[in-house]
Amino acid sequence: MTQMSLSFTEAIRMALYDSLKDDESVRVFGLGVADPKAVFGTTTGLVTEFGFERVFDIPLSENAITGAAVGMAMAGLRPVMIHQRADFSFTSAEQIINQAAKTFFTSGGEFPIPLVIRMIVGRGWGQGPTHAQSPHALYASVPGLKVVMPATPEDGYSMLYNAIRDPNPVIFIEHRWSHQVQSTFSKDVRDLPLTKGQVLRSGTDLTLAALSFGVLEALKVAAILEEFGISTEVLNLRSVSPLDEDLIVKSARKTGAVAFIDTAPMQNGIFGQLNALLNEKLWGGLRKAPLGIGPMYLPVPSSPYLASQVYLTIENMVSRILGHLERPFDQSNLEHLVESMYPKKSPLGDQPDVGLVGPF
Repeated sequence: MTQMSLSFTEAIRMALYDSLKDDESVRVFGLGVADPKAVFGTTTGLVTEFGFERVFDIPLSENAITGAAVGMAMAGLRPVMIHQRADFSFTSAEQIINQAAKTFFTSGGEFPIPLVIRMIVGRGWGQGPTHAQSPHALYASVPGLKVVMPATPEDGYSMLYNAIRDPNPVIFIEHRWSHQVQSTFSKDVRDLPLTKGQVLRSGTDLTLAALSFGVLEALKVAAILEEFGISTEVLNLRSVSPLDEDLIVKSARKTGAVAFIDTAPMQNGIFGQLNALLNEKLWGGLRKAPLGIGPMYLPVPSSPYLASQVYLTIENMVSRILGHLERPFDQSNLEHLVESMYPKKSPLGDQPDVGLVGPF
């Protein structure tokens, strides 16, 4: 197929466009879908192309609209509901957790729920404690929900396209710092199953697994670790529930050491499930206990000065891994190395480095 160079934003929009074009039952709606910003540009032009009956804005009543979306799915439609912030989904938790997740089971299989709920997570510009949460572990604990977290534009396209065709409710979580990332791919990426992960970089000394924007950070961490003689295998897990257990175990068995980067704190999160998996499948087969890396277990402050202390930096991640592997290093030299490879525009700005610009 023809290769396309797209940003993550453009890939999401193309997945929605192709889904609406290919299947008359698809509906797309959410706060801001039809306004000029078009949910970070991911729904631009869809109203003009497909009309307000299929692409539309919603009132500020997420619980009621989510209930309507479940009803739409029961009636044979394929709704895609969008939350510009994952935090907004908490107002519709009853409908997601008790209705969308369970209706197929409580109906004896009579009513599949092909519902996709897009949730956008991330950091920057002083979002504060109620606009910066990443609730994937919460939703992954609910039987009946699939939870996926794309990292790259090809993920965004293929995973959203396939999520819309899935007969089950799918929580589709995007990181806002991924939206301007560019890559080249073809529509063949649709062939990768929705809940299967990928090896993005092969290595022999360490398995570095990650989700969402953490995958992009993991690739940077791996490049820096190479300067210290550590060959790192980077896994893009893609799916939170279910986890691609075979991929994780195979890589861990190969390298003998595992670290995991999450966009949410380690406490009560996905790292616990990953750790339990490795204990069950590889007890005694690793050189080191698995290492979990994530932000502090705190509500995120609105002040960018305070928020910068909550989130981990690339040098934080590298130093933690080097320390865990008992590799000697000089902190000052490490900071210079990171800055030379991935210079920051501002430690408090709305972008991680000069090569990536956020949607605001």
